[in-house]
Amino acid sequence: MKTFNELNLVAPVQRALANANYSVPTPIQAQTIPDALQGRDILGSAQTGTGKTAAFALPVLNRLGQRNEKVERNRPLALVLAPTRELAIQIERSFATYGKGLRLRQALVYGGVSQVRQVRMLDRGAHIVVATPGRLLDLMNQGFIDLSRLEILVLDEVDRMLDMGFLPDLKRIISHLPARRQSLFFSATLPPKIVELADGLLRNPVRVNIAPESPCVERIDQQIVFVERSGKMNLLREIVQKDPASRVMVFTRTKRGANAVAQQLERGGVRAVAIHGDKSQHARQKALAAFGRNHVQVLVATDVASRGIDIDGVSHVVNYDLPVDPECYVHRIGRTGRAGDEGTAVSFCSEAERRELYAIERFIGQSLTGGQTPPPSVRSSSQRPRRSYSRAAGPRGAGRRSGYSGGGSSNPSKRKRRPGKYARQRG
Repeated sequence: MKTFNELNLVAPVQRALANANYSVPTPIQAQTIPDALQGRDILGSAQTGTGKTAAFALPVLNRLGQRNEKVERNRPLALVLAPTRELAIQIERSFATYGKGLRLRQALVYGGVSQVRQVRMLDRGAHIVVATPGRLLDLMNQGFIDLSRLEILVLDEVDRMLDMGFLPDLKRIISHLPARRQSLFFSATLPPKIVELADGLLRNPVRVNIAPESPCVERIDQQIVFVERSGKMNLLREIVQKDPASRVMVFTRTKRGANAVAQQLERGGVRAVAIHGDKSQHARQKALAAFGRNHVQVLVATDVASRGIDIDGVSHVVNYDLPVDPECYVHRIGRTGRAGDEGTAVSFCSEAERRELYAIERFIGQSLTGGQTPPPSVRSSSQRPRRSYSRAAGPRGAGRRSGYSGGGSSNPSKRKRRPGKYARQRG
């Protein structure tokens, strides 16, 4: 499969793809869509930003669109499960885009908002339901949704769902599904626990793994800056203000940290907004809309948003705090360099975060510091100039310049690693 024209999709879907300027499929699309159209189960793995949504949306829409039959109330024919509200919303929008012209109804089901509108959509009859596991189970328990007629099950970002503790919910949902169905599983990674889950649920699946040898996107310029926490904010302001037209995502480890960083940027004259798990769904959507429309320059997020956001044109990702889980590093930086664009990922590393840095380097199989040994400590600028590294170059001056300078200072006598009250807080 080299072009979408080879697929012989129903006419409305073909027109929608043409209007969206879709002509050449991505590797994950080319290797999964033909088999999915034949009714085969799929276990697909590819990095974020490689077109997995279209890989399962097009077969679902084509199958239901060919029959164009009336659906019964509260009894959908296709179910798509996603780990976060943001991702569920974006999937539903993709179905609406690709399915424009088809007489198929959709329902979007997620928590954090009133269920009244969602129940009304289900009661009208929805061919396709896009949902998060928690709210779906809640509506099932209330009798508002019956999965006995389901024909297609899609699990997107399966690894993320398992990381977030959704495995018990998934098993309960799957126990209500008919045995005869098509199942499409898509994930950024395929750890053993996902393969084990797939082996028990998929029937002779087509296995496709598009993950590159290195889990990092090659078109992203990855840079490390060694700076103590007291200097991180000044450095962040410098990066953001260097190009006022840039669109920057900043990741922190805690919700409290996200709020603090956004507030400090605002006080410094930088338009910024925070998004994390404690924000209401309305506030999260408002923040995403403002960032997507360039009403704010900086979106500060916790890892709850690392896979749930698909916004074109993110020029920089800044890891204000290095993640504890090295896989999160890959998903964070994947917010830039999307759709063939180039991007820059800058990670701040304090002395207390060296262990996280080494774990990331082991996970991605490459040195982010250009093989150089980090400085033994980050002293004041009068004692030792701060050094930064990029993936393609060694320390500043030895190769390509990173373009950032400045930073802060710290008192070595006070540089003890303390867990703190919020050290284990998550977004």
